[in-house]
Amino acid sequence: MTPILIPIKQDRPGFEKFIGSWVYRGDRSVVVDVGPSRSVNLLIQSLAELGMEKVDFVLLTHIHVDHAGGLAEFLRFFPMARVICHSKAISHLMDPTKLWLGTQKALGELALTYGPVSPVKKDRLIPHTEAHVPGLEIVETPGHAPHHLSYVYERNLFAGEAGGIYLTVDGLEYLRPATPPVFFLKEFLESIDRLLLQGDLPIFYSHFGKAEMSRSMLQRAGKQLLFWENVISEAWPKGHDDMLERCMKRLLEEDPELKAYEIMAPDDQARERFFLANSIKGYLGYLQDLSRHSLQPLP
Repeated sequence: MTPILIPIKQDRPGFEKFIGSWVYRGDRSVVVDVGPSRSVNLLIQSLAELGMEKVDFVLLTHIHVDHAGGLAEFLRFFPMARVICHSKAISHLMDPTKLWLGTQKALGELALTYGPVSPVKKDRLIPHTEAHVPGLEIVETPGHAPHHLSYVYERNLFAGEAGGIYLTVDGLEYLRPATPPVFFLKEFLESIDRLLLQGDLPIFYSHFGKAEMSRSMLQRAGKQLLFWENVISEAWPKGHDDMLERCMKRLLEEDPELKAYEIMAPDDQARERFFLANSIKGYLGYLQDLSRHSLQPLP
């Protein structure tokens, strides 16, 4: 069965078709990510319209609030559902205080649009190392987030943000790295390599679409990560106040994967400029860490 994309519209211009959940209705009902708390009722309503009275498993790619913020509310509506997530993420789901504070610091006003996070009971959560579901393979894919997972279920790849952000605008593809602080390039590229080992599969992105062949998409994502490293490393040592804006301008001009930005609606462009800046900040932090470590004396 082909997974169904349920768009989760946010109460913010430019976020109508940016966040979504993938739903698989087979022998088991599976939902991949549930979106933010302020919009989780839209997901629940959409599932009801599909005639889904139960959900067997929620597969969390990671615990950022745009993917997992509505989990507690979702589980209250589907008391039979169990959640598979990274084993090291469980404590943050049970007590999301630090998660919410970090989200507010990283996203500012946007965090309030997504809404706060409520705690989830431990007995609803299954550590990824203990999850045994027929037809499901779990791949650790740190990079976008330290506890990021991707899932292969019934030979469909749910990559979260491990392959970047993939949108189409009037038929033109748009691929952007998802590299917010704190970002580690080596781990991200290794995660892409692990996904490539899964073979050539249909790939489903949390933001926002799907592609038929994961191999070519993941190869493009890896190439783009390295291109961004080259562009941003050239600008980084100069250290001007407008470095962030200069990096963004050059990437929008020179990265062919971002070409569709030019034909986006203004609200969508504003959204992308926010996340482009955040991804560039991730690279800048990564380069600063590299520099710091290179200056440390050998033991």
